[in-house]
Amino acid sequence: MNSFRTLALVAALAGAAFPSRSAAADQKVIKFATLAPEGSTWMKVLGEMNAELQEKSSGRLKFKIYPGGVQGDEKDVVRKMRIGQLHAGGFTGVGIGELAPKLRLLDAPWLFNTPAELEHVHKNFDKDFIQALAEAGYVLLGWSDLGSVYVFSKTPFQGPEEMKKAKMWVWEGDPIAEAAYKAIGISPIPLSVVDVLSSLQTGLIDAVYGPPMGVIALQWFTRTKHIYPVPMAEASGAVLLSKKTFDSLAPEDQKVLTEVCSRHLKRLLELTRKENADAFKTLLAKGLAMSAAPSADTVKLYRDLGIKARRTLAGRLYPQELLDRVEKSLEEFRSQKGKKAR
Repeated sequence: MNSFRTLALVAALAGAAFPSRSAAADQKVIKFATLAPEGSTWMKVLGEMNAELQEKSSGRLKFKIYPGGVQGDEKDVVRKMRIGQLHAGGFTGVGIGELAPKLRLLDAPWLFNTPAELEHVHKNFDKDFIQALAEAGYVLLGWSDLGSVYVFSKTPFQGPEEMKKAKMWVWEGDPIAEAAYKAIGISPIPLSVVDVLSSLQTGLIDAVYGPPMGVIALQWFTRTKHIYPVPMAEASGAVLLSKKTFDSLAPEDQKVLTEVCSRHLKRLLELTRKENADAFKTLLAKGLAMSAAPSADTVKLYRDLGIKARRTLAGRLYPQELLDRVEKSLEEFRSQKGKKAR
């Protein structure tokens, strides 16, 4: 009888010292990769988001964040998410398009004239985009658009003719940028985004594109001298989680995750817009020069080239009917703004 009591006491003490389900075992670690470098606004906001997520979930949820492309280019991150090595990622349009090609419409060349037009499309078409992501097996935690995309070069451009003479970079495997350059008549040099800075240094390329904030964060500005003043596109961005990971969470944890991420990513979007404006001033202060504004005819040419490029991608990336609806909605939005301005 004493031996049974002794065993029971030992078992109780062992259970107290080594609980069958420790806090560490209960915690869900969500592995999250991004190209955003350490020290960037992106990483600061993600760190704050992660801290609040742990607090609001009582330690049940936590992001393990891999910054600065340590998990590879966005295509590498997509591949790792598909096999479960990673669970979430912060993506530009290139990575988003790997998961749900329909969303590349948001990056279509010369589609938007202002960030307000992009907001208008999000407001009216997000149901289409979120459904496309769900069908692909991913949950949208929040949009994180990156701003207007400009061309940065070592020599100044006056228009398409000068661009044709440059060694233009294109993100390897990006059909949107390829279509834009093809419409102009440019044969760009495809490279992974992680190889851009070294390729600028060696002279393999002498012109790149990106939002001002990104060009500073990735240090590309250190190897360029001129900014072309006509934006090519609005760079979309999003934080995505695999649906399999999301579905494995308890309902209360799903709610905490979506609420915390939504709030912080909206704040990141606001900060990104402000910092892109500040980044322009920083770039000019660092010695980069804004090229002369193109003529009205050249601007119209870009709009016409954009229509041509978007048509070539319809049916390949996004449905023609979606493109038609978005373009029609933008025409109506511009018309209404024009009436208000009178």
